[in-house]
Amino acid sequence: MSRLFGSVRARATLGATLVVAVALVAAGTAVLLSLRSNLLGEAGTQAERSARDVATELAVGTRYTELSLDVDDRPVQIVDEAGGLVAASEDLERITGTGVDAVEPRPAPTGTGDGDSDDDDDSGESLEAGEIGERTTVSDGTATIDGDTEDYRFAAVPVETRDGEQLTVWAGAPLSAEHGAVNTALTVMLIGFPLLLAVVAWVTWLVTGRALRPVEGIRREMAAITASEDLARRVPVPGTHDEVARLASTTNETLAALETSVERQRRFVADASHELRSPIASLRTQLEVAAAHPELLDLDGAVEDTVRLQRLAADLLLLARLDAGERPADARVDLAALAREEAGGRAGVRVRAEDGVTVAGSRGQLGRVLANLLDNAQRHARSAVEVAVRRDGGAVVVAVADDGEGVPAADRERIFERFVRLDAARSRDDGGAGLGLAIARDVAVRHGGTLTVHDAPAGGALFELRLPGVQTDSV
Repeated sequence: MSRLFGSVRARATLGATLVVAVALVAAGTAVLLSLRSNLLGEAGTQAERSARDVATELAVGTRYTELSLDVDDRPVQIVDEAGGLVAASEDLERITGTGVDAVEPRPAPTGTGDGDSDDDDDSGESLEAGEIGERTTVSDGTATIDGDTEDYRFAAVPVETRDGEQLTVWAGAPLSAEHGAVNTALTVMLIGFPLLLAVVAWVTWLVTGRALRPVEGIRREMAAITASEDLARRVPVPGTHDEVARLASTTNETLAALETSVERQRRFVADASHELRSPIASLRTQLEVAAAHPELLDLDGAVEDTVRLQRLAADLLLLARLDAGERPADARVDLAALAREEAGGRAGVRVRAEDGVTVAGSRGQLGRVLANLLDNAQRHARSAVEVAVRRDGGAVVVAVADDGEGVPAADRERIFERFVRLDAARSRDDGGAGLGLAIARDVAVRHGGTLTVHDAPAGGALFELRLPGVQTDSV
């Protein structure tokens, strides 16, 4: 059960069903209340109409015995000012809700109400009609008429007869229609709402299942990729052009980047092992020869191999830190001064630099970039290397140019790959391990800059390092 409701499909179905259920309950309650209110209002209107009909008869002097009290078998009471019942429906057996429980009227006094003498009739023709009050009181109660008990809505209308007698007419309208309509509507809702909720749940289950089917395909493919460790595989991309399709495309892009990274790492490890094998083997051979024949020890060669191992280990360590996402320091570095410092003592290197050209970053790593660029330029230059440091808008540019053979256009990106050496620099003695330019570009990128190669004015290679600059006064 927990696994079922742990799925997005089940939660979406349950959520949609609950929302619709709450909406249906609220709407159903509003409909029932509105229906009941309208029917009660209609019953009250009918009761008031009946009460005013009787009040009109009283106002014009109709005798109690001649009043229309038994029309439609509705309960009617006529109460005097003292609260006594003076007239009532003939078959009224019991009544509540009117304030007067009596159902048998007291004997009428001689005068206007009994209408027994002709003198009263003659005198009545000369009298003005009584007055019916505007104010109507409404209440709910029950009444038993001829053995049948029902709920009623009662309306009370005050009336003053032409003899000045103050009477109140109570008349009721049955609420059976209201109860029947409300019960019918409630029954329909109790039957229809669960059916509607079942339809909503079923449709939501189908729709969410269809929408999530590509996601399940992506999950299965990712599980298969994890199990097989085959990063060349890709997840299926649905043709819906929606969020799921974009998720699949992003997943494939991530897999491609991961495949490239893993392949790069494998190649890096293989190349590093190959590069380390030669100086280690050479050093071991020299030491073994020296152990057997001390007089044959090539001390300079051993030192050279050791230094080479040290530099290679330092390069590999720096690349590992860069790959791990190490953030450079946020110190202020004067590139002009740093360029002069790195070029100092190098034969054939000339520096042209503007003063106060400052960037933010690691002085050690930026110095390593300049040293690697200078080493590369001197290795390929015929006679001279020129370093220029200048501002270019909000950026700082360091250009290192040589007068060598340059870099072919097809190789201008490949030279920044790790352990890559072009044909002209394949000798390990002259060309190094092929990590200098790779380190230089990685450091430039970590500092928010770029490193590119172009043709130099003298015909050689021009390496251009571009970094975000900072204002000198912020140092």
